[in-house]
Amino acid sequence: MPSQPSGVMSVWDADPALGKVVLSVDQIAKRVAELGKMITADYASRPPLLVGVLKGAFIFLADLARQIQLPLELDFMAVSSYGRSTKTSGVVRILKDLDIDLTGRHVLIVEDILDSGLTLSYLRKSLLARGPESLAVCSLLVKRSVEPRPDLEIAYVGFHIEPEFVVGYGLDVAERYRNLPDIRVYVAGEPA
Repeated sequence: MPSQPSGVMSVWDADPALGKVVLSVDQIAKRVAELGKMITADYASRPPLLVGVLKGAFIFLADLARQIQLPLELDFMAVSSYGRSTKTSGVVRILKDLDIDLTGRHVLIVEDILDSGLTLSYLRKSLLARGPESLAVCSLLVKRSVEPRPDLEIAYVGFHIEPEFVVGYGLDVAERYRNLPDIRVYVAGEPA
């Protein structure tokens, strides 16, 4: 991940919809490398199937997969509980299901952010019903406001963040800002 030279403004810095940088490119890269080493050690004798939750986790999944020194398989699910809003609708919809059978597999769900916990709780129940040997979760971000719940056990956490709506590094608002290289607070309110 290339980083911006110190003191150089980017086009993102002039965007009035974007607030403070929550996590820099360098912070993200360092933590993703650490997570990759941990997952490599934990799954050394049983390479996992990484299940990326689209669309938000696609950049994180790509970077994380390159840091895991094991022969991996990847699959993707697309789910939605936000639509075009900055607040969850309370309803989870599967937009794209897995192509690979999970029976007897070691599965690692790769999620972008744990916010309300609704999406992850739904995914865990759905995937556990498919008979994996093991099921764990790796989430790049976990909001500090999320209450600990047994159905939301996270094996690997990138960062704990404040309960603010953030964009960048795959996270979006109305499909915008996924390509922002760092993670920033979105301050513009509901998207147009």
